[in-house]
Amino acid sequence: MRLYDFKRGHKKNIDEIEKIMGEIFGTVERRGEKLYSSYKGLAHIEVWLEKNKLAAITEPRDVSDQDALDTLKKWNDFLYRVTGYTAKERKKKLSKA
Repeated sequence: MRLYDFKRGHKKNIDEIEKIMGEIFGTVERRGEKLYSSYKGLAHIEVWLEKNKLAAITEPRDVSDQDALDTLKKWNDFLYRVTGYTAKERKKKLSKA
């Protein structure tokens, strides 16, 4: 499980996250306060809010290099739209912690 901080003023509620998840990954299933989806190189995506952070569990699957790149782009786009941090900013925050 990974926890992602929200950029100041960028925090989303679970309904907003569900909408973004559906736009990016195509399908999303909501069970209580958790959201589930999958997309090409990610067999399982599970996200929820925990202690004012975005919590996420992903399970990869083997796909072609092209699908892997597309999956990474979609995942980074999802995290950017939800948290407000780019992949570079997330990596920098992670290395500081």
